[in-house]
Amino acid sequence: MKRSFDAIVIGAGPAGSSAALTLAKAGLDVALLERGSYPGEKNMFGGVLHRLTALEEHFPEFWNQAPLERHIVKKSLTFLTEESSFNVNFDTQASDRTPYNGYTVYRPRFDRWLADEAVKAGAKLYCGCTVEDLLREDGRITGVKVMRDGGEIKAPVVIAADGVLSFAAKKAGLRRPAFDPAQMAVGVKALIDLPKEVIDDRFGLVRDQGASNELVGCTQGVRGGGFLYTNYDSLSIGLVMHLGSLSESGKTPYDLLNSFMEQPQMAKLLKGGRLLEYSAHLVPEGGYDMVPETYGDGILVAGDAAALCIVTGLNLEGINLATHSGTLAGQAAIEAHGRKDFSKRSLSCYQRMLENSYVMQDLKLYRRTPHMLHNDRIYTQYPELLCGIMDEIYRIDGTPKDTMTKLLMRTVKDKIGLKNLLADVYSGWRAL
Repeated sequence: MKRSFDAIVIGAGPAGSSAALTLAKAGLDVALLERGSYPGEKNMFGGVLHRLTALEEHFPEFWNQAPLERHIVKKSLTFLTEESSFNVNFDTQASDRTPYNGYTVYRPRFDRWLADEAVKAGAKLYCGCTVEDLLREDGRITGVKVMRDGGEIKAPVVIAADGVLSFAAKKAGLRRPAFDPAQMAVGVKALIDLPKEVIDDRFGLVRDQGASNELVGCTQGVRGGGFLYTNYDSLSIGLVMHLGSLSESGKTPYDLLNSFMEQPQMAKLLKGGRLLEYSAHLVPEGGYDMVPETYGDGILVAGDAAALCIVTGLNLEGINLATHSGTLAGQAAIEAHGRKDFSKRSLSCYQRMLENSYVMQDLKLYRRTPHMLHNDRIYTQYPELLCGIMDEIYRIDGTPKDTMTKLLMRTVKDKIGLKNLLADVYSGWRAL
C-alpha cells in the first residue's frame, strides 16, 4: 500500500465515494478506505434514493448509468391499525419522465458501482482496511493509522465518511463521545423475493416504474413508522423506530417487523413472497441540532458521519444529502490544495458550501420536526382516529347516521381530545 496521498477518504459509501470521485476527477491522488471486503457489504437500505443532483453533474444520464432498481412514480402514506388501513396516494406522470425524482436501489450493488466509478477516475480503493486512529502533527490531522500492513497513511486532508457512529469524527473531537438515544433510530428491513410480473400487477406498475409507501401505526406504540418499496423483482419492507422509545417498550425490532408483515393489508401485498434476508442499521434522526462540527485542522466530515439526515414522517432523506455533502467535501479539499492551506480556517469553506446548499437549508427548515415526531399520539391514536372515521362513513348497518361535523367532533373527542388536536396541528404546522 502506498503511504502518502493528496487526500484520504474513510468509508466507501455514497458520501465517501462521491468525495473520492470529485477529488480524483480534479487530478488529486486519493485513497478511499473501506473496512468491508467490498463497498456496500455492511450497508442496509430499504428506502428511496431521491434525485442525486450532485452525481448528475458527473453522470448526465445517471438513470441510465447507475444500477437502479425502479424509478418511483407512486407515493403513498398509510395510516394502519390492526385490522384497517387509510391510504393517501399520489401518482403523477411527471415522475415517469427523466430526470426521475427518485429510485429504489440495492445498496451493495449501488455502492460498489459508485466506488468503481471513483476508481475509474483515478482513486485508489483499499478494502478490508479499518482505520484505528488518526495521525497528528502540531495539532493538525495528517493521516490515519490502519489495521492492515501495519500501516500509517499520510495526507494533508482526511474526509471522514465512516457512517453514523463515525470513529474518525469522534477521534478528531468534532462530535460527542456518544450520541443521545433520543436522536437515534434503528431501521430493520426484510427483503422479499417476488416475480417482477407479480409486483407490476399488484402495485399497478409497468416497465421499470416503482412505488413507495410510508406507513404510520404499525409499530405497536413505539415511535416510528414503516415502509414498503418495490425493487425490480423483490420488495423491501421494514420499520424505522426511535431508539429510546424502542428500548423503553421492551419489544424487539424483529418481533415488531414480523407483526407488521402479518397485518392483513400488508400480508396481501407480500402474499407468495419468499424471505431473502433481514438486516438492521442505525439512523441519525436528530436533524439540524444533531449535526456536529463538520471541519477541523486537516479533516472534513460528510454524510451520516455528520448526521446529515432528514426525517419528516413523509420522507426520509439521507443518501441525497450524503452524496451532496461528499461532493462538497471533495471540492473544499481541492480548494485547500490550491491554497496549500489545510488549517481549520481554510477548510471552513466546506461549512459555507453546506450552508449555501439545500443540505443545511432543508435541515434548518425541518429543525423542529424531530421534536414533533416525539408525540406518541401520532403512532396510535391518529391512525385509529382516521380508520375509525372512515369505518363509520362507509358502514351501513341500519342505524341513523350523524352529520359529518358531529361524527368528526365526536370521534376527535373520544380518541384525541380537542385541545390535543389543536396543539398537535400547531406543532405540525411549525415543524413542516
